[in-house]
Amino acid sequence: MEIVYNSIGVIHTPYIDMAPFQAVEGDENGPFVLELDERYASGLKDLEKHKYVIVLFHIDRARGYNGSNIAHPPGMNGGSTGLFASRSPNRPNTIGMDVARLLRIDGNRVYTSGLSVLDETPLLDIKPYINADRKELD
Repeated sequence: MEIVYNSIGVIHTPYIDMAPFQAVEGDENGPFVLELDERYASGLKDLEKHKYVIVLFHIDRARGYNGSNIAHPPGMNGGSTGLFASRSPNRPNTIGMDVARLLRIDGNRVYTSGLSVLDETPLLDIKPYINADRKELD
């Protein structure tokens, strides 16, 4: 079955060739900006009521899935783990996700805390983060 997604915008970060494997809230390398296409800007209404957002993106510069379900994360010093127990960008579906603190919204731009994304990465979706108890993170 073919599944097609379309970008709703682009993500701007300071990372050109290498991004962190995990988003860091206190990352001071920013700014980190989700720039939505103008036609989606009205969808940001009331998003500022949330402290955190889930950012879904297309990992467009991954090397690609080679059929192996084993990953070799840098922090494991040559060790391995299951692909789905890792943050490897080389997956069957190159969909990335970060949770970031929402800092402010200016028109069609959403400013967040650190992201694990290369500059100019296609943005797929933004969702408010609400935990299972229907409470927000502090």
